Amino acid sequence: MRSTMKKISAPNRALCLALCLLFLAWTAQAASGDPSSLILGMVSVTTNRLNPLIPVEREFMSLTALVYESLVELDDDYLPQPGLAERWESSPDGSSWTFSLREGVVFHDGSLMTSADVVATVNEILRLANDEASPNKGAYATLKYFVNKITAPDEKTVVITTSRKNFGFLYAMTFPILPQNYLQADNPPGSGPYVVEQFLPADYLWLSQNSFWWGGKPKISEISVLFHATNRELVSSYEYNRVDAVVTRSMTAAQYRSGITSLNLSYRTKQLEALVMNHRSYELADVRVRKAIRASLNLNGISENAYMGMAQRTDTPMPAGTWMYRANDEAFRQNLEEAKQLLDEAGWKDSDGDGVRDMVRDGKLVKLSLRFYVYEEQENSVRVNAANQIVSQLASAGIEARLSVMSYKEAQEKLEAGSFDLCIASFNMDTTPDPGFLLISGNTHNYQRYKSGAMDKLFDELRTSLSQSAYRDKLYQIQDLFVSDCPFICLYYRNGAILTRVMFTGARDIREPNVLRGIEKITE
Repeated sequence: MRSTMKKISAPNRALCLALCLLFLAWTAQAASGDPSSLILGMVSVTTNRLNPLIPVEREFMSLTALVYESLVELDDDYLPQPGLAERWESSPDGSSWTFSLREGVVFHDGSLMTSADVVATVNEILRLANDEASPNKGAYATLKYFVNKITAPDEKTVVITTSRKNFGFLYAMTFPILPQNYLQADNPPGSGPYVVEQFLPADYLWLSQNSFWWGGKPKISEISVLFHATNRELVSSYEYNRVDAVVTRSMTAAQYRSGITSLNLSYRTKQLEALVMNHRSYELADVRVRKAIRASLNLNGISENAYMGMAQRTDTPMPAGTWMYRANDEAFRQNLEEAKQLLDEAGWKDSDGDGVRDMVRDGKLVKLSLRFYVYEEQENSVRVNAANQIVSQLASAGIEARLSVMSYKEAQEKLEAGSFDLCIASFNMDTTPDPGFLLISGNTHNYQRYKSGAMDKLFDELRTSLSQSAYRDKLYQIQDLFVSDCPFICLYYRNGAILTRVMFTGARDIREPNVLRGIEKITE
C-alpha cells in the first residue's frame, strides 16, 4: 500500500522538473484522445492543507471528494445510496440509526477502516462545530443538530441517536470519514478512488488511482491539477491547451458554448439567491404587496440577462429538477396586470400620476417607495445587474425601489437589524433538504421576519417523516404554503461550469461539492 501523502519540500526541484515532464507527457496523451490521464485547472490561492473537514475554498472540495468518502452517497436522483456504509436501518420511531460498515475498506496508509474511525470523525466534527473560540466551524457543522450520541457496538457497526427523526437524517451522513489517528492532520489519508501523491499549495496536486479501492479500479489513472491565482489565468490556461478541463464559478465561463472540440457542463452550487422582503415594513406586511412584487418580475429573463445561463431558476428553496421540488409555473410567471390588481386591492393607487403608487396612511400621503439593498461581488457586477432589472420591472407596476449598493458586511448588518425593505441575499443551502432555517418563525436566517403557525407545524411534521414519500409530501405542502404566503422570492441557484475537452463523467446531476463525481468510473 502507498504511504500517507506528503507535502513537497521547497528544495526538491528535481521532483518538480520530473513532474513537469510528466505533465507534458499527459498533455500529449490528452491530445491523442487517451483518457487514461487528465489535467484539471482550478483557482486556489488559500488552501494549504487537504483536511476535508475544514475546507477554505469551495471548488477545492471537488478534489477532496475524490480522496475521501462518506457513509452515505447521493445519486443522480439526489437519493441516499450506500457508501462506506453498505446498509442501515432506523428504529421504529427514528430516534436511532444503525449503520453496517462495508467490509475490506482500506485507507491509503494501509489501515483498515473500522467503526472507531467513524466515531472519532463524528466527534471531531462536533468538536469543531462547538468550538466557540474557532472562526472555522468546519464544513459539516450542521451535524451537531443531527447527532445526540454515537457508539460502536463492534468494529463494523455504528449506532447514532438523534432528535431529527426523519428521512432527511441520511443526508447528514455525507461527511468524509478519516482514520482516527489523522483527524487534525494537514493531509490525512482517505479511502477514496484516488490517492494524493504530491501537493504543493497554490501550485499543483497530483492524484493517482487507488488500485486497492473497494469500488474497483478507476478508469482515469492519473489526475493532475494546476492551480491558478485568478479566473482570468485559469481560462487562459484552457484556451492555450495547458489543461484539459477547468472547474470554475466565474461568469467568464458563460461565453463558452458546447461544440465539437469543447464542452461546457453546468453544475449546481449550493448558493440560493433570493429577494428578501421585510415583513416588518408596513408596505410588505400585506401579502398582496409581496405577491404583486412577485408578479411584476420576469424571473427567467433576469436569470438569463444577468447570469447568462450561469444560474438555475427555482420557484422555491428546493432545487428544481429534484424529487423534492414542487413547481408552480403559473404563480411565478410575470403578470403585470395581476400585479396592478393586487396593489389596487391593497389600497395602493397612483393618485398624483407621478408613476409611483401611494396611499393615505395615518392622515398622510405615503409613497410605495422601498429601500432596496444589494451587495457587490468581487469579480463581477451580476448581482447589481439583476437588482437594476428588478428596479425597472417594479417601476412598471408603480413600485419605487431605491437601490443602494454596499459591501457584504454592510448588507449583513442591515438584514440582521431588519433595517431594509428589499435585499438580494444569497444562502448556502445545506445538503439535507430542509429549508427550515429560512422559514421557521424566529430561525437563524429568517431575515424577512416571517411568522406562520401553519408553516412551523409543517416543519414539525417534516422532521418526523421517516419514509421518502412522507418526507416528500411534507416538502410539497411546505412549498405550496410558500407560494401562498410569499415570504420571500427565490430567484435562482447559482451555477458553476466545467469547461472540458474530455468527457470524463457520465453523471446526470453534477452538483457541489461532488463536482467531479463520475470521474472514478470503473474500467470496463
